[in-house]
Amino acid sequence: MKSQGRFFRLGTFIVCCLLSLPTAAATGAEAVSGEYVVKMRQGLGTMSDADMRTFAKGINASFKSLVSSKDKILVVKKPILVRSDAALDEIRANPQVELVEPNYVYRASSLPNDSRLDELWGLKNNDKSVEAVDIDAQRAWGLTTGDRKVVVAVIDTGVNYRHPDLKENMWVNRAEANGQSGVDDDGNGFVDDIYGYDFANKDGDPMDDNDHGTHCAGTIGASGDNGEGVVGVNWNVSIMALKFLSGSGGGTLEDALKAIDYATKMGVDVMSNSWGGGGASATLKAAIERAEKAGILFVAAAGNDRSNNDKNPSYPANYEVPNVISVAAVDRRGKLASFSNYGKKSVHIGAPGVEILSTARSGYKSLNGTSMATPHVSGVAALMLAADSSLSYQQLKSRLLRTSVPLAGLRSKVSHGFLNAFNALSNRVPPADINDPAQWPFEEQSHATPHPYANDSDNTMTIQVQGASKVAVHFERFETERGFDKALFFDGAGNPLGELSGDQSDSFSPVADGDTIVIQFKSDFSITGYGFDIDRVHYKGDARESWRQRIDEVSTAHPYSNRIDQEVVFEQPGASEIRVQFGRFETEKNYDFVSFYDENGLLLDRWDGVRSGEISPTAQGDKLIIRLQTDASVTKYGFDVESIQYR
Repeated sequence: MKSQGRFFRLGTFIVCCLLSLPTAAATGAEAVSGEYVVKMRQGLGTMSDADMRTFAKGINASFKSLVSSKDKILVVKKPILVRSDAALDEIRANPQVELVEPNYVYRASSLPNDSRLDELWGLKNNDKSVEAVDIDAQRAWGLTTGDRKVVVAVIDTGVNYRHPDLKENMWVNRAEANGQSGVDDDGNGFVDDIYGYDFANKDGDPMDDNDHGTHCAGTIGASGDNGEGVVGVNWNVSIMALKFLSGSGGGTLEDALKAIDYATKMGVDVMSNSWGGGGASATLKAAIERAEKAGILFVAAAGNDRSNNDKNPSYPANYEVPNVISVAAVDRRGKLASFSNYGKKSVHIGAPGVEILSTARSGYKSLNGTSMATPHVSGVAALMLAADSSLSYQQLKSRLLRTSVPLAGLRSKVSHGFLNAFNALSNRVPPADINDPAQWPFEEQSHATPHPYANDSDNTMTIQVQGASKVAVHFERFETERGFDKALFFDGAGNPLGELSGDQSDSFSPVADGDTIVIQFKSDFSITGYGFDIDRVHYKGDARESWRQRIDEVSTAHPYSNRIDQEVVFEQPGASEIRVQFGRFETEKNYDFVSFYDENGLLLDRWDGVRSGEISPTAQGDKLIIRLQTDASVTKYGFDVESIQYR
C-alpha cells in the first residue's frame, strides 16, 4: 500500500511540473524528463532551423534549441511518458544521428555550513600546530598578486557582480557595456552579455541567486588590499560569470555545453567548475576537448560523495581530457575532508575545502565542499598566468601538480599532493616525503581477514619487521561497510594511530613507530564486506634479514574434537628464528587455546578466537612448538598452517 501511495504522489507531481521535473535517465543519472541532446553526423551539410524541426518530427519529438550549429548539436523533446531508454534507442536508430544522450542535470558540489571563520586559513593558516597547512599564498603574493588581463570563467550559479569585494574584478564585455540595451553589440550571438551570460534563464544577466558561484568567485579573486571583507587568491583578476545552475543549484547538460562553449569562444584562460552529476556525456567531453584545443585549463571538483573516483567516476572531473584537473578537499590540518571524493589515479590534487570563508550574495559566508577547493586551484593557475602569460595549459597543469606538497592525509588518495601557490609560481618541486611508506623498502607478508568477514567481528593481528624503526602495511584490497566496519591501528605499545573504513584498496595503514603494528578489525551486526588483504609491510631503518619461507601444510581436524591436548613441532635446522603463517584459525574464544613455545619450553603466547591470516609468535632457535587444548563443550574449525617462515 505504501508503494502505491508514493507512485500516486509522483504521478501528481509529473502532471503539475511537466517541463521542469528532473528525472533519472536510463543510466541512473539525473536528467530533464523527455529532453535529449543530439549530435548529427557531420556529413549532412548545413542544417537550417526548418531542417532540424523536420528531423525532430521524424523521431516523434519537438525541436527545443540549438547548442552548436558548427558541431550540429541540438536538443529535442519527447513526451515524458516515453521511457528514457526507449526514447534513446529510437533516436539512436536514426541514420542522421551520430550520438544521443539525456539532457543531464548537474548540481553544485558544496556542502552548506553556517559556521564562520575569523580568517582565511586556506591562504594563510595561523594555527601553529605541526599539522596546519595552507597554500602558501603569502609568499606567492611576494611574486605577484594577479593581473586583470587574466580571465577566469566561473561556470556556476552566477556571480553577484555588484558585490563590493568583487565588482572591481569582474570581466566586462566592453562592446556590450558601451552598446545599446537589447542589441548584440559585439555580434557574438548573445545580447547584453556584459559580465557573462545566464544560460539557465536565457538572458544576459548572470546574477547569482544561490551564493555558490559568488563564493567560488571570491576565493579566486575577491579584491585585495581594499580594506573590504576577504581577499582572493588573486587580488586582481577578471572573473567571467557564466550561470548555468539555477537558484536551486541544478542545471542541465544543454546549458553546461553552452556555457563552456561561450567561455571557449570568448577566449578565457581558465574555467573553474565546482559542479558535477549526470552520466558520462560524450557531448560534454567534446566541449571540454574544444576548450583544450583552444588552450584553456579546465579545473573541476572531484565531488562530495566520499567515493573513490577510480572505481565510481564523477563527471566532469573524471573526463580523461588533458586539460582537466580534478580537485579533492582538504581540511586545515591536512586531512582529506570526510565528504571528499578521492582517487589515486583520477583525482589529481588536494586544496582547502573545509570551512572556507568567501563572498556571498549579501556579505560573506563559510562553506564546505570540493566546490570550495576547486577555485583555490583555479586561482593559483590565474596567478601563474599573471606572472607568465606565455604558459600553456599543459605547463599550468604540470607545474600545479609537480609542485604540490606531499601530505600524509593525501597518500594513496590523489595522484599528487596539496596545492602550493608559491611553489607553482617559482616552479619549485618539493622533495619526496621521506615519511611516505611508498618510499621505503618492504618485506612481503600475507595477512587477511576472512572473505567475506563475519558480523560482530573483533579480531586482532600483530605484524612485525624486527629491528625496523617505523612500519606500515600495504593493503592490496580493503573493502568494508563504510563507517561501521573498520580497522583500528596501534603501535607496539598500544598507542592508537588511526582507523580505516570503506574502500581503501591500494593504500597504506598509518605509520607506527618501532617494528610492530597491531591491527584490530571490528564489524557490527549488519552488512558485511570483503575485508582486507595485506600483501607487504614497508619499513624504515635497519630491519634484520628478510624472512624465508617453505610450504608446510599442517591442519587440525575440521572441526576439532573435545578434550584435545596435542602438540605439533615445526623445525627448520640451522634457523635463528622460526614462525608459522596461518591460513585459517578459529577456536572457541576463552575455552579452547593454542599455545606457542620455543625449543626450551618457554611460553611465547596463547591464542583463542579468530586469528585467521595471522603469523604466529616468533621462537628463537630452529623449533616452534604449538599445543592445542580444548574443553568438553563447543568445538570450532581449528587451524590451517600454510607455511613455515624462518631466518
